[in-house]
Amino acid sequence: MAARESFDKTLVELQDKLIEMSELTVSALDKSFTALKTQDLELAVEVIEEDTAIDILDTDINNFVVWLIAKEQPVARDLRKIIGALKISLEVERVADFAVNIAKATIKIGSCESLLSITNLEEMKDLSIKMLQESVQSFLREDINLAKEVGELDDQVDDLYDATSKKVLSYLSEHPEQMNQLTQLLFINRHLERTADHITNIAENAAYLIKGKRYDLNT
Repeated sequence: MAARESFDKTLVELQDKLIEMSELTVSALDKSFTALKTQDLELAVEVIEEDTAIDILDTDINNFVVWLIAKEQPVARDLRKIIGALKISLEVERVADFAVNIAKATIKIGSCESLLSITNLEEMKDLSIKMLQESVQSFLREDINLAKEVGELDDQVDDLYDATSKKVLSYLSEHPEQMNQLTQLLFINRHLERTADHITNIAENAAYLIKGKRYDLNT
């Protein structure tokens, strides 16, 4: 019994690291978009610099998982949970990288008159943050309904991605002088679409933990 309690306590420690990493990533996404919306280049630089903390946490989780597997030699559901946490940390780290990419695009746009209003990027960002929070919670709480909801939200992001691509390309055909900013907005559109895909992978890992079989929520 004492051994089980010790193992469960270690699992909680692993989950806490995952929660911290996901919260930092939510903050990075939010701040990168605030920088874009307000054209705050200093805030964009801050997002880039703070990504180091997320990378360190990702490495920490990787090392922690290796140590935990070697020490406890878990099997079945326990092993799925530990490996799931490892895979999720990788996906969260990729989402943080996309936040950095948005910050870099913001710097490239600079302080020219913003064309953000012709896009659906803010709604995509809001959906992505909701997806990230729900996907991590679906894993921690083992909630299959939350995992499925993430897949449904991903469909909404895909629709907004297509709509934004069409709007920006149409605007570009009429305003070629705005090519630099519009190109960066197209990149951000792609970054957010890929963000949602990586978050959906988190939900799929949660579903695998819960049901013990693979789910494809990206279809």
